[in-house]
Amino acid sequence: MNGVFVMDTVETSSERALAHEALAHHKQPSEVLVGGLGLGFTLAELLQDPRVERVSVVERDSAVIGWMRDGTVPHGPALLADPRVHLYERDVADLVRESLAAFDLILLDVDNGPDNLVHLDNAALYQPALIAACRAALRPAGSLVVWSAAHSPVLHDTLAAEFGNAIATSYEVDLQGRAEHYWLHSARVASRS
Repeated sequence: MNGVFVMDTVETSSERALAHEALAHHKQPSEVLVGGLGLGFTLAELLQDPRVERVSVVERDSAVIGWMRDGTVPHGPALLADPRVHLYERDVADLVRESLAAFDLILLDVDNGPDNLVHLDNAALYQPALIAACRAALRPAGSLVVWSAAHSPVLHDTLAAEFGNAIATSYEVDLQGRAEHYWLHSARVASRS
């Protein structure tokens, strides 16, 4: 997209890890928001968990949605047919701002992360105002997990400032024979006593 490598169907381990990371830290992740449909690998992992009752997927690129609906991505139609999946063609930032304590998990896999933007207007997704909106959209004990092509100290610090905690986890990936690392940045809302 815009001449930048964004996604593929070969190396999907970190997209799947995005779901695993989030699911592992919540006892009852019934309501999940996914920002960025991509090729559906994160969504597929979420739907493997019987605790997940609803997944709201937000994707603003109509072409990506079309590929998933028309079978260009072979597993797409079956994923989107799952009754737990609710797909919205819009900007995830808008939906987050409209939501208050609505989700147990928010997973953001938009662009290539804060430091490798394909679309400059996506920078707002990683700024303090949107991170605060994500926290407000989460229920107690909820988690925000953000996929990134590179470690982002600024995002890590923003998460820590808003949530009081932050974890950065590195994942080794093989990109066409080249060893690289992708990252998941996560933070969790404190549980109420």
